[in-house]
This record gives sequence, C-alpha cells and structure tokens, in this order.
Amino acid sequence: MGRRLGDYTKDNTKCMVPVNGIPLIDRLLGQLSQQPLNKVIIVVGYKGQELRQYIGHRYDGQLNIEFAENPIYDRTNNIYSLALVKDRLTEDDTLLIESDLIFSDRLIPMIVDNPYPNLALVAKYESWMDGTMVCIDGDCNIVNFVSKDAFNYSDAHQYYKTVNIYKFSREFSTSKYVPFLNAYTQAVGNNEYYENVLRIISLLDSHDMKAQPIGQERWYEIDDKQDLDIAEAIFADEKDVIRKYYGRFGGFWRFPQMLDFCYLVNPYFPTVRMKDELRANFDTLLTEYPSGMKVNTLIASKCFGVSEEYIVPGNGAAELIKVLMEDTKGTVGNVRPTFEEYPNRYDKNSQVTFVPRNEDYRYTADDLMVFFEDKGIKTLLLINPDNPSGNFIPKSDVLRLAHWCEERCIRLVVDESFVDFSTGYATNSLLSDSILEQYPHMAVMKSISKSYGVPGLRLGILASADKELIARIKKEVSIWNLNSFAEFFMQIYNKHEKDYLKACEKFVNERADFESQLRTIHYLRVMPTEANYFLCEVLPPHTATEIVIYTLKHYNILTRDCSRKPGLDPVKQYMRIAVRNHEENGRLIAALRAFGSENKGK
Repeated sequence: MGRRLGDYTKDNTKCMVPVNGIPLIDRLLGQLSQQPLNKVIIVVGYKGQELRQYIGHRYDGQLNIEFAENPIYDRTNNIYSLALVKDRLTEDDTLLIESDLIFSDRLIPMIVDNPYPNLALVAKYESWMDGTMVCIDGDCNIVNFVSKDAFNYSDAHQYYKTVNIYKFSREFSTSKYVPFLNAYTQAVGNNEYYENVLRIISLLDSHDMKAQPIGQERWYEIDDKQDLDIAEAIFADEKDVIRKYYGRFGGFWRFPQMLDFCYLVNPYFPTVRMKDELRANFDTLLTEYPSGMKVNTLIASKCFGVSEEYIVPGNGAAELIKVLMEDTKGTVGNVRPTFEEYPNRYDKNSQVTFVPRNEDYRYTADDLMVFFEDKGIKTLLLINPDNPSGNFIPKSDVLRLAHWCEERCIRLVVDESFVDFSTGYATNSLLSDSILEQYPHMAVMKSISKSYGVPGLRLGILASADKELIARIKKEVSIWNLNSFAEFFMQIYNKHEKDYLKACEKFVNERADFESQLRTIHYLRVMPTEANYFLCEVLPPHTATEIVIYTLKHYNILTRDCSRKPGLDPVKQYMRIAVRNHEENGRLIAALRAFGSENKGK
C-alpha cells in the first residue's frame, strides 16, 4: 500500500511511482522484455485495477502478462500473495521479483545466466538497508536468513542484504518451497513473509539456495520519500546526475559504497582510540542533554587555547558565519574564487571582489593590500588556505595584513579551517590570546569538520579579542547550539592532541604522493595547494562534467565540477579533488586513468 510514500501512492500502487519520470513497473517490464520469458505474472492488491488499466496492452508482443488478485491485501503479507500463485511456481523455473525495486539493467541477466538453479541476488550490508539479511559461506551457499528480530549489529559485517530478486527451479519449487510454504502458512498464518520459508529450508543444511553478490551494481528499494529521493540521484540521467548529487550538500553515506571526493575532511583523524572513547560514552551522550553556551565556551577555551571571553563555539562554522555576516556593516572585500558561504550571506551590492590574474589563482597579502587600499572596505574576508584554489598566505604575511587592517579600522576575518593541512601546520594557526589581543580587529573562524575529520558533529569556533563582537554573537546563537557529541569531542580532544598532530603530518606526506600521481593524468593541470584538495584545470577537449559522470557511473566515485564557480575563468574547465587516504586516492587515480584510456582519441 506504500503508506510511507504519502501522496505518491494515494491514487496508485508503489510500482507505479515514477523515478525520474519513469514508473518502476515500466522500468521493470522493460528489463524483463529483454529476456526469453514464457510469461509474467503480476500479483495485485491495493489499487490493482489502476495498475491493470495502466499496463493495458502496451506490452503485447513483448511479454505475456497475466494478473493474480489478492483481495485481502490489507490484512495479509507477501507470503499470501505468493501462495496465490504457488501452482505456477511448479510449472516452470521462476524469477521472483518485488515491485518496489529499481536496479541496474545487468542484474536480470546476472541471475538468469548464472548456472545455479536456485539463486538470490545479495548486496553487502550497508547502514541504509532494512529487511531480510543472509549469511553465506565461502561457496556462496546461503546458510541462514536473518530476520529483523535476530539482526545483531555486532555481526553486521558478515551480513548480506537480499536484493529481493530470486530464481527458483521448477524442481526446487515442487519438492521444497511449495510444500514448506503450505505447511508454514497453515501453522503460522498469512500475515508473514515468504523469506521465512527460505530461512527454514536453509536450516536443513541442504544448500539448496545459493547467493550471487552483485558487487558495485546499482540498486535501491523504495519504501518512503527519502528512498525515492536517493533512487532519483542514483539513477539520474547524465544531464541531471550532477545537479541531483550536488544539491544534497552531503549525506553521501546513504549511497551504497560511494566514494566521496567532494567533501573535505582529514582521512587520518579521529583515531580508532578516540572513536572508541566516543563509542564507550554513546548511550550517555545520546540520552543526556548537552551543556549550555557558558559551559561549552569554557570547554572550547580549554580545547583550543583561547580565553573564554574571546571564543564562541557554533553548530558548525556555518552557524557562526551566518551570524557574523549579519553583524557585518559597510562594504566587504573578498577574494574569488573562494568559499561562497561568506559572500552569499551578504548584499552583493556591498561587496568588492579581488580576482587573481594568473592561471593558478595565486595571490599574496601584498596583492590584497594594494587592491583594497582605495576601496573603502570595512571588512576583509580571507579564507586561508583558500577554497578551491588552495592558495596559502604564510602566517607572518597574514599578520602583516592584520596590522594593515588595524591601521585602517578594517575588520579582518580569517577562516583557517584548512590551515592544519598546510606545511608547518603546528605553528600556522592564529588561535592564541597574544595574537588576537595584538589585532583586536581580527576574527578567526575555524570549522572543526575539516582538519579534525568530524563533519557529523557540526562543530566550529569563532575567536576574537573584540569582546563586544563575541558577546553579540553568543546572544544571537541558541543557548543549546551544540549537541552532546560535539561537546564531548572538545572535552576529550586534548588527550588525543599528539595523535592529531601525527595525523596532520601523515596527511601532508600523503598529499605529496597524491599530487605526484595526479600529475601523471595527462588531461589535468594540477595547481599547487596547502589544503586537503587540489584545483585542477581540465584540458581540452575534455570537460569536467564528463569526468564527474564517468567516475560516478563506472567507479561510484563522486568528484566536484568547479567550472561555474565565481572567479574561475568561465572559458576553462575545472575540478576540485579532495585528498583521502592512500588506498582511496589510488582508486580515483585508476578511474582517471581509465577515463583517459577510453577517451584517448577524443
């Protein structure tokens, strides 16, 4: 009945719900029409007449479609719907497919062409999956069907999710499945699942049912609106795929086995030991209220070595950026290309923009002082290292710029979210009382998501010796703006600080290795960086869009097309590529080389 899909199933059944304009049933019947099938039997219940009318005769000559009716669909489950056609199972070999699925065109041939007569397609368990799980042995025999009640998260690494596409031989249906189906429904009733019969058969150690892992093949089960939204991104047309992924602004962990090279985090922190400490306190952190602003300011002060009256913690830097820009008055100077959250939060008519006039988008503190000398700005925004260029102004030069701003009563906002990725990271931060007090017109923003590798915590800080500014911002944000996990992270961080510095050192070395690999990709011009990403120009005749689509489609790797970012040359093509760990970086390099090989003659 698809209640969780709301209005989508108000007037039609789940299989009529469109994904990117194509109803699930049309996609499925189109895939089945490519196989030499004797017949297709569709068991209908809720809105069954609407489905019959919708299908009509459109598949005449392609598929021999028959219907079976479940008149009591609202008080039975799928075991009863299958039992209605149990005699048909004994007439021929059978594919059993649930109708709320969307999947790659390769899955039906995968199960049909497999020589094993009784087979279930399965996918390695992911956190988004729900429903029936199985355990398989080294020979791909299904040794157990794991019900929801028996699911154990500590064993989840061993589980596979059934894709709900099965193949039964006529012999298996006749001698095993249908007799057990009859006995089970007679003993337990009709409000059950047909997988329970398979579970009982698997306990006989007969190894009747094999599993076929589908690897990286795409599929999704659509039960609610969120599932539909994700499925539309996974199966988007090439013209829409980038928009549908980028428009999510994160949450890519919901996409099975996708490797995300868009979002920018430290691949080596937090350590396993720190994660274990967070896990050990999970129940308390989940069920207890966090502290208010006063206590969290104290903890942030201890964590980052800045006086309480100079620092305010935020629900991510984004919360603090919003409030800071609302507090800003007068003309604002910025650099482009840059992180657009700052200029997007301010009147575009009150902004003056500096764009470096060189192909690598490099600029210095002197460049900024010369350009903004006569612009009458009241605030200057500096992302350092900048995003996406990776341009970095050394600390000594930033302090010269801060002095220049002090003389002119210009508020200098330095976002150092990526500074711990820079060479000399241990001494590059501006977060110290002595520096802040020397330059009270300076405010330092830092997103903890990036270099600390914890974007899910939503944690950021703003520091300034302008105590009135800090006090105003504290009043503007919620008293409970941090969750307990973010608070606890700051509470325990100093115990793990040595590990953090080691992680930063490891990262710098990995970035150098990754850069050397990227420079072997002949169609990319790689720009220098001091951040955890590289801005790369895509050389003609290739485009960033086609590379993004290729790596996503063939390797399940998402990269960032930056070509339309303000400040970049609109005639050229650009990508921003994050730095991940060594193995994952290697996977991207392999994908980029494959693209180059397949498009060598272009």
